[in-house]
Amino acid sequence: MRICKIICTFAPRNLTKHIIRMKKILFSLLIVACSLPAWASIRQKKADKDTNQFRYEIECAGNAIQGTYLVKVWTYSKHAGVAANQCRKNAVHGVIFKGYGGGQGCVSQRPMVSTPGAETQYSEYFDSFFAEGGEFQKYASVIEGTTEITRLDREYKVGCVVSVRKDDLRKALEAAGIIRGLNSGF
Repeated sequence: MRICKIICTFAPRNLTKHIIRMKKILFSLLIVACSLPAWASIRQKKADKDTNQFRYEIECAGNAIQGTYLVKVWTYSKHAGVAANQCRKNAVHGVIFKGYGGGQGCVSQRPMVSTPGAETQYSEYFDSFFAEGGEFQKYASVIEGTTEITRLDREYKVGCVVSVRKDDLRKALEAAGIIRGLNSGF
């Protein structure tokens, strides 16, 4: 009888301790699970801020099939993975606003939008065009196995060869009224 009283008096306490411990563990897991999406969002915002200035270099990478440009884009960022993801965006931005010089058997290309201040004038369109998951992705693809990563002092310089579908991109910009069509005359 005395043994039964001893077991009965200790069992609820141990059970209570285990329940409290389980609640603490579940609460901790819940906090971690809820904070992961927020952390990923903060990281993406840092990536967008880091590359939003469009710090890159663009050059010809060779001849491509008709209707496309083959360009090499060098993107700068504090994180190598972020820069690699931004190569397509920078390639499309470069074809639209910068153009690129000749070399390696290529002819230099002028930018599609030659109007000064067009990026600011049509900022609403270009903000959504270049947003994460934006329309720019339709017009560029990274060529497999062409990524080069160079560590500089406090950042990375990542180079990728990107194929940009210039004809489709031109049609989209014409449809948006940003550039005039080639058949519109002078």
